[in-house]
Amino acid sequence: MYTPRAFVDTNLAQLDALVAGDPLVTLLTVSGDGIPQVTHLPVLYHRDGDKVLVEGHWARPNPQARHDGAALVIVHGPHAYVSPAWYPDKEEQARVPTWNYVVAHLHGVLERYEDEASLADLVMRMSDRFENAIGSDWTFEPGREDHRVQLRGITGFRFAPRRIEIKSKLSQNHPEANRRAVADALHAQDDSRANAIAALMRARET
Repeated sequence: MYTPRAFVDTNLAQLDALVAGDPLVTLLTVSGDGIPQVTHLPVLYHRDGDKVLVEGHWARPNPQARHDGAALVIVHGPHAYVSPAWYPDKEEQARVPTWNYVVAHLHGVLERYEDEASLADLVMRMSDRFENAIGSDWTFEPGREDHRVQLRGITGFRFAPRRIEIKSKLSQNHPEANRRAVADALHAQDDSRANAIAALMRARET
């Protein structure tokens, strides 16, 4: 990922927040014949210090579910258009439009599995995580045959990234007056993504 020095972010708490805000990631692999394979899927995320673990599953017919080897997980964060009209120095500096955003790239190797016990554990933990998030109570019941049979349709994976890149493009390459003006303009919009970027920008000023 192209990341100018001003936008490099090494704070893993930022990654925690990104996954908490949007657990639907993009998983990219390249097949043996050089064809990229991309899947968008929800994941469970755990971090212990600088060790990160991402877990999820594919539908078993998905060609990517047969992949062993290198993979890239893209974690998407908030993003927003930035108008040059918002900059106090727009005329003298001939400012142009841009886009502010936060994103993370996780590089590593996939470990996949298909045994029933591991898949049942994964599905139980995923259902607990996402059902709780919406105040619902559905749960996977491994004692039910009609639940267990569904496990035959998925392949699970574990992914422990070996390298993590976080890019926080939040107008750090601009003078303070510009950064504050952009944050104020984004905060005033009726757009949750713009508001989120404004909050991240303001947090860096404190």
